[in-house]
Amino acid sequence: MTPTPNRKLALILFLVFPIFSFLLSMCIGSYSVPLPAIVKMIAAKVIAITFGEFSLESYPVYEKVLFQVRLPRIVAAMLVGSALAVSGAVLQAIFRNPLVDTYILGISAGAAFGAALAIGFLPASVEVSAFVFSMVAMFLTYSLSKVRGRVTVISLILAGIIMNAFFLALASLLRFSMEYVELVGVVYWLMGSFADSDWNVVSRIAVPTIAGCIIVYLMRWHLNVLSMGEEAQILGIDVGKMRFIYVSIVSFITAVAVAYCGIIGWIGLITPNIVRAIFGPDHKLLIPLSIAAGSGLMVLADDVARSLTEFEIPIGIVTTILGIPFFIHLIRKTEGGGLYA
Repeated sequence: MTPTPNRKLALILFLVFPIFSFLLSMCIGSYSVPLPAIVKMIAAKVIAITFGEFSLESYPVYEKVLFQVRLPRIVAAMLVGSALAVSGAVLQAIFRNPLVDTYILGISAGAAFGAALAIGFLPASVEVSAFVFSMVAMFLTYSLSKVRGRVTVISLILAGIIMNAFFLALASLLRFSMEYVELVGVVYWLMGSFADSDWNVVSRIAVPTIAGCIIVYLMRWHLNVLSMGEEAQILGIDVGKMRFIYVSIVSFITAVAVAYCGIIGWIGLITPNIVRAIFGPDHKLLIPLSIAAGSGLMVLADDVARSLTEFEIPIGIVTTILGIPFFIHLIRKTEGGGLYA
């Protein structure tokens, strides 16, 4: 099918959106740095191109603000946004339900509990603990949602709400047992924040996130088949096995994101639905455009979180305020039905 002019324009806008968000975010902050200086510094730092007499040594404060404070935070936000958007697209395809993401199904809450457990009480890797409990949360959600051998839209969402509340309650119990200094940090972290992002955090998030996104894209045709429902079995796809593989990938990249940035909901719900509404359900486009839109949307949400007031607002609050109206719109649009209902 030949793309229409409007569709081509939309495609260009989606691809440019993360670049626009990136440059805008580099300009936003308590210390003002003009856009021309940002472009020159990035060119000089990354691709060794200088403009006239401009040099990094001439602007040491700019260099520190941009490359040690803002840039790692923006890159971390883009990586986490990509991870959550891809996770949402995958879960919506394999469960044929536009109303689910890692937040709704309790995966993020399970990962948060695992991370908090490792931070406060266990001599274990935060990422590993978060991954294990995210898988436990997904398994419990899926098991609870089965009604007479079938998983319905309503039962899946209700089971996710139950697991979300359960693991957040367990995380609250852990907080109750922590020392005051640990408690303050964990409470703020659980609400979602990129305030502590540095290049070390970026390096730990980047590899699993990029790897997970690449694997999902390479397996995209399976998602197209799984989203067809019962026809996937007829075409010879082992639905149970493929769902387990996808859920494992989603749980892993979500666990890594939660381990370093806390619970940030709704990005995985909003982004794939917007892309699907414009470009259709083919995951050849849906996956890369969800990555682009998710990364840009997360950066803009973080801009709001760190610039709306004198004190930084946890980004989880911002994304929730944005996500709830969208969720209500989806419920009314689909009448509680499945992806292709």
